Amino acid sequence: MTEAGAEQTHRAGFAALLGPPNAGKSTLLNHVLGQKLAITSPKPQTTRSRLLGIQNLPAAQIVWVDTPGRHIGTRPLNRALNDAVETAARDCDVGVLLVDPAEGWLPVHDEVLAILEARGKPSIGVATKADRRGAAIRWPKAPGFDVIGAVSARSGEGVDGLLEAVCARLPKSPPLYPDDVLTDRPLRFLAAELVREAAFAELTQELPYCVAVEVVRYDESKPGRVHIEANLLVLRDSQKRIVVGRGGEVVKKIGMKARPQIEELVGLPVGLKLFVKIDPDWLRKPRRLEGLGYD
Repeated sequence: MTEAGAEQTHRAGFAALLGPPNAGKSTLLNHVLGQKLAITSPKPQTTRSRLLGIQNLPAAQIVWVDTPGRHIGTRPLNRALNDAVETAARDCDVGVLLVDPAEGWLPVHDEVLAILEARGKPSIGVATKADRRGAAIRWPKAPGFDVIGAVSARSGEGVDGLLEAVCARLPKSPPLYPDDVLTDRPLRFLAAELVREAAFAELTQELPYCVAVEVVRYDESKPGRVHIEANLLVLRDSQKRIVVGRGGEVVKKIGMKARPQIEELVGLPVGLKLFVKIDPDWLRKPRRLEGLGYD
């Protein structure tokens, strides 16, 4: 096929992964990309921002858009997360609505589907966690909405069918990004996310939701090594004492858990220094949230 002919048949566009918290969006993104890009956790609402993951196939480029879980909340962070979901739904070429069979089709799915319908976007319903048991899902009937079955990011079941369904609905287009680009996010943002993932793993109850991570130094000036300094932001002194831990034990564990993940990401040894700082405004002020990378 000539180069011009290939361009006429090639497809490219944005496929938004949409649904409630813990539906498996980030896990699915990592599976289709073949490497870890989005942080994951059993705790809901781990994802706080849109994240692009670019997958190149022989005849298509899928720009996956991982989104926070659509949820109910009135604080500035909650509004920012839901705004990110709505923006992704409005701007995507294909909406992929992920449904956990244990939870079924929820009102948040109806809300997202309504946004896609209003914009005339094709959409796909997918049951996640196919390797687990769940009740039958009551799928809605809506124009442009098709159900393709179940997928498992753990076993790979159904993923090929999902890729085919997404590609068939993308517009004909040359690639939107060079083939060596994986995401639009800088490494310092991804490093901050890996530190936050480690904090989610080490901290209990509601405390992880009160923690943000701000990389204040990302230094690649010395060959063969990256130096990173980051602040774990908390809202008050009592939280700082817990995150630091006795003799700094907890923050050390967070660093030990995050460092190898960051080294795998950047492909180099990493010197990681973490500090715990009180910032009572990070969760309340939209500009502060934007500065931390949350849409």
